[in-house]
Amino acid sequence: MPHTINETDDNLLLAFFRDEDTRESAFTAIVKKYQQKLYWHIRRMVVAHEDSNDILQHVFIKMWHNLQDFRGEASLYTWLYRIATNETLTWLEKEKRRRAVSLDTEEGLLADKLEAQKGFDANKLEWKLQQAIQSLPEKQRIVFSLRYYDEMPYEEMARVLNTSEGALKASYHHAVKKVETFIRES
Repeated sequence: MPHTINETDDNLLLAFFRDEDTRESAFTAIVKKYQQKLYWHIRRMVVAHEDSNDILQHVFIKMWHNLQDFRGEASLYTWLYRIATNETLTWLEKEKRRRAVSLDTEEGLLADKLEAQKGFDANKLEWKLQQAIQSLPEKQRIVFSLRYYDEMPYEEMARVLNTSEGALKASYHHAVKKVETFIRES
C-alpha cells in the first residue's frame, strides 16, 4: 500500500485508517478533505480565528481517538460535523461560564469579536449579515450556518444536531426572518 493517500472515497479512507501501516496517511487525507469546511462551520459560531483553530484541533484529536470505532451509521462528513458542532457548543458553554454572563451578553461579546476583526466595515452588506447572524440565539445561529453556508440538507442536519427536521425548518425560518429584519433596520 502506498504511503501517501490521495483517495477521496471515505470508505477507502476509513479502510486505510484501520490499517496500522496507513493510519497516519489516511488521517492526513481526511483532515485535508474536511479541514476547511469544518473550520468555517466552527468559525461562523465562534467568530475568532484563534478560537476556531483551537476547537478544530480538538475535533481532529477526537476524530483520531474515535475513528477506529466509527460504525458508518452516518456519513463520515455528518459524523465530523456532529463532533465539530458538539466541540463548539462545549467551548461556547465554557466561555459563558468563564465569563459568568447571560446568553444575551454572550451574544453581544460575539458581536464585539466580529467588529474587532480585520477589515470590519459595518456598512458593507457582508458584515451586516455577520452581525445579524451573531445576534441570533445559539441554536438558530447554528441551523442558519449549516443551511445557508454549508447548504446542508435538513435530513443530514437532523443527524448532526440530533433533532427533528420540522424543528430545524422552524428554527431556520425564524432565523431568516430575524436576519432579514436586522439587515433592513440597520
